[in-house]
Amino acid sequence: MKEGWFMITKDNQYMVENYKILGEKFKDEGHLLKALKFYRKAYNTEEGNKDKELILDIGLLYDELENYEKAEELYSKVLELDPDDARGYYSLATLYDNQKQFNKAIQYYNKAIEKDEYYDKAYFFLANIYDELDQKNKAIEYYNKVIELNPFDFWAYVNLGSILEEINQNKEAYLIMKKALEINPENFKALFNMGVILNKLGEKEKAINYYEQSIDKNPRFPNSFLNLGIIYKGVGDYEKSVDVLTEGIKYNNETAVLYYNRSCLYVYHFKELEKGLRDLIKAINLNQDLKDYMKHDKELDLLRSLKAYKLLFEEENRKN
Repeated sequence: MKEGWFMITKDNQYMVENYKILGEKFKDEGHLLKALKFYRKAYNTEEGNKDKELILDIGLLYDELENYEKAEELYSKVLELDPDDARGYYSLATLYDNQKQFNKAIQYYNKAIEKDEYYDKAYFFLANIYDELDQKNKAIEYYNKVIELNPFDFWAYVNLGSILEEINQNKEAYLIMKKALEINPENFKALFNMGVILNKLGEKEKAINYYEQSIDKNPRFPNSFLNLGIIYKGVGDYEKSVDVLTEGIKYNNETAVLYYNRSCLYVYHFKELEKGLRDLIKAINLNQDLKDYMKHDKELDLLRSLKAYKLLFEEENRKN
């Protein structure tokens, strides 16, 4: 009898592991519902419903499938099994964070940190929340804590540098972004951010170089073209500015501000009104919010006497 009982237990454990392997396979392939099916099979065994790793995996799947109620239930189950498991608190925090329930998220991130003071990801996302809440000093404090725990956390440096630039601590921002690029010199966002910082520090040639590097790494990021075009416009190289914006439109033809800025250049600096009007129409079709801004933009004044311009806004003028 003992031998038979022992064999049944081993077979059940073998089945649990197989279900988990199948679940992992389908998860890696992006078939979340199939993955969930096999994870649930594993969970519904006597061993599975006590397996914290498995329960966290199932909760994460429900989270990704936006079944937040079930995800919360599974994460809470982990804490029922082990009230000191920091991952359970962290998982609940991320669940609330993703739903913009920031007060709850902060509470659970702090609880995770209370259970594990070295939980760098909890500090990271806590910093991110405080950034979103415009509590910059707290965000800076927690990003610095992440860096203290993990000196190679690339995104902690990038996010911290961005906040420092935002509050005009540009020299400090430069040093932090430099560190980020030492960790990953290929990342287009870090290259872009360095361009922003250097431009604010008056280092235009260096800023141009970083924007060009950012474009080289990812031409589908329109802000690099926009900022580069604005630099050339600011130093009076209008042809180069148009060229940059045109190149940006080639890769990002649904980005309204690229057309709008090229329109201003065509109209104000080159007196090519038809080209300017075409770009303006395209920009407004892509982003109606530009319409009010356009009415007060002096660089577009030459367009306002054109018949086509008047026809374009005739209906709106009648309403007013």
